[in-house]
Amino acid sequence: MIVKQILSEEMLTLPEVRGALHDIMEERLNNEEELGYELRKAINHADMFSKSSPEKSRELVNKLLELEKMKPEIAIRIADIMPLTRDELRSLYAKERFTLADEELDQMLEMVEEAMD
Repeated sequence: MIVKQILSEEMLTLPEVRGALHDIMEERLNNEEELGYELRKAINHADMFSKSSPEKSRELVNKLLELEKMKPEIAIRIADIMPLTRDELRSLYAKERFTLADEELDQMLEMVEEAMD
């Protein structure tokens, strides 16, 4: 398929992508269409690495965006990876020009833990 123009763009978390892919899969199976190789691989990848529900991941992103030094791209990565340690969080901020205090890191980790429950 050749794409001529992008109409809109939205950042999604991996659990949201998994939900969308499963909807596409159900629709194609109901219409008795074959699932392509790329679609099967994408669904497998999303199932393997998704760690929460789409609702919880979006809720986590929204909570993270309320923090001071948070960019949407980093909030999405945190919701995808669900880091459990300060070092994992620091690695997500490695390219940024600022560092985070331990209190800020702990606050983010608490939000991740709440989203995992």
